Amino acid sequence: RFSLRKRRSRALLSLCRCSAVEQGLKPRPMPKRPTVEEESDFGINFEEIPSKSSNSEAGICRHIENLVVCRRYKEALELFEILEHDRYADIQIDTYDALITACIESGSIRGVKRLTNRALKSGIDFNVYMMNRLLSMHVMCGMMIDARQLFDEMPERNLYSWTIMIGGLVEFGDFVDAFRVFSLMLEEKVVCIGSRTVAVMMIKASSSLSLISPGEQLHAFAFKMGFGDDDVFVLCSLIDMYSKCGNLRNARLVFDAMPEKTTVGWNSIIAGYALHGFSEEALSMYHEMQDRGVRMDHFTYSIVIRVCTRLASLEHGRQAHAGLVRNGFGSDMVANTALVDFYGKWGRIEEARNIFENMPRKNVLSWNALIFGYGTRGRGTEAVELFERMAAAEERIAPNHVTFLAVLSACCSSGMYDRGWQVFESMSRDYGQKPRAMHYACMVELLGREGLLDEAYALIKDAPFVPSVNMWAALLTACRMHENFELGKLAAEKLYGMEPEKLSNYVVLLNIYNAAGKAEESARVLRTLRKKGLKMTPVCTWIEIKRIQHCFVTDDRSHPAAAAIYDELNETATRIRAAAATGRNSKNLLPDVDEGEASMEARHSEKLAVAFGTISTPGSTPLQLVQSHRMCSDCHDAMKSISSIRRREIVFRDGSRFHRFKDGHCSCKDYW
Repeated sequence: RFSLRKRRSRALLSLCRCSAVEQGLKPRPMPKRPTVEEESDFGINFEEIPSKSSNSEAGICRHIENLVVCRRYKEALELFEILEHDRYADIQIDTYDALITACIESGSIRGVKRLTNRALKSGIDFNVYMMNRLLSMHVMCGMMIDARQLFDEMPERNLYSWTIMIGGLVEFGDFVDAFRVFSLMLEEKVVCIGSRTVAVMMIKASSSLSLISPGEQLHAFAFKMGFGDDDVFVLCSLIDMYSKCGNLRNARLVFDAMPEKTTVGWNSIIAGYALHGFSEEALSMYHEMQDRGVRMDHFTYSIVIRVCTRLASLEHGRQAHAGLVRNGFGSDMVANTALVDFYGKWGRIEEARNIFENMPRKNVLSWNALIFGYGTRGRGTEAVELFERMAAAEERIAPNHVTFLAVLSACCSSGMYDRGWQVFESMSRDYGQKPRAMHYACMVELLGREGLLDEAYALIKDAPFVPSVNMWAALLTACRMHENFELGKLAAEKLYGMEPEKLSNYVVLLNIYNAAGKAEESARVLRTLRKKGLKMTPVCTWIEIKRIQHCFVTDDRSHPAAAAIYDELNETATRIRAAAATGRNSKNLLPDVDEGEASMEARHSEKLAVAFGTISTPGSTPLQLVQSHRMCSDCHDAMKSISSIRRREIVFRDGSRFHRFKDGHCSCKDYW
């Protein structure tokens, strides 16, 4: 329904509200329901419903209008039935206007149809205002087919008519038809300064379709009409459009050209950088926003917290949390959900739980974030208990497909085989959720952990859809862990065929051929790599120390503290060897590291980053790291040993999953 109760509607209608404020207009106060004494003074008796036999038509109409004024919409529509079937009843324009309000506020589709049929049969001559009211009623009640037919049959249309129709089409996701109506609008030359609202709607349609060409044309249209260079609403829409279409350069140019950079403008450009993975640039823009003293809202903090989650920036995340509370957004559901996700993923699950329990309102995303947090830390029992509490009748929160993904992932990471199957089977049986490819991938992993590779392969073959990349990747991981070469080769070849441009699939297949001594097949893969011009990107690991991000690559000696880092690395390696806590593992080549990097495994970027974190922080400080590839087996063993020798908790997110190393153990239970 197109109303202020829906978030997307609020975003569109906020343009109208802000425009009214700019022009010094104030909304008309909503009428209060009269008291019993006032009803007596007005001569209104709501307890006595007038009938056709005891009251005049004019009296019934007045009574309907009074009911609408007092927000008794259902009663007004019920009273309308007295007049509805009398073809000779004289219903005035004001009564129709009141009944339209009743239909809109009550969302009564039946009322819309009854009212429209009565109006058409009566032959009343509606002016353009009343026709727009009828059109708006259909749009706000979601009757877009009827609305489009009514719009096409309108004898006279003004700019407001076009705005209602286009706004409704954009709101309900029919972006292609919105462009058709907009083209008709231009053909009829219905263009004036008020067209800026339509332009904003169409820019939103362009961004939703990820079509940059129409967006650029709309940019030119706005500029030609005189509101494309200084209108804050149009400029913010353009930033959002260019960002979602992947053209961050143009988005930044529009932002830099804004004469007045509003909070919405800053949010749009920060969200654009975050959307495309430019987390450091997004954080830099946030700091610039702080330095300029721009007022931040809950949306700003939500974006920044999600950026900090990606960067493992605990200090910046805590600062954003403090700013959120300090500025009065401590109870905001969206921002608190982002905080639950942030703390849950980076080893602060108790803080995440505390925020969750103190949220005044929770939605399904809030529950999902905490369930994922428990799953990340290998606490599957708590994750399942939270899921059962969520699904209980008193919470009234229906789990969605992401909820089941979180629960199944938690069961996988904790080795809860039987409970995982129970949840999987209950999806369609108890909750009406059809399992998707992501859920099947979790079940393949669950079977793989138990060593049931044939059953995992059978599950993939029997899936009611084409197996996805993640399903084959889960099988490949299981084959790697259990040294099943033949099935692993099959899975790798499937991945190679499904994603021929993805480099890691070539590396996986190359390593499998090398392990089997198949030189000819290995050479064929290498020739394909050279032909396509694909090269292995360096493995990078990031760690934040004192709110500064440090990036390391394998055998990196460019860091100012390189000498101290390598001294710490050598000392740690000596202590590990002395404790006999790790040994060389030939499986470390799978899946993201080639042989060139394997020969330098003692100087892998993960170890350099941990060594730097060790010498740069107090002994009790947990370390948070992010890596672009899957961690190799040697580094995984080293992290477990370092966590035991140095008494450090290490939270590590690689290209596969989150790892939490503590006291010589990893939350993934050596399966990743």
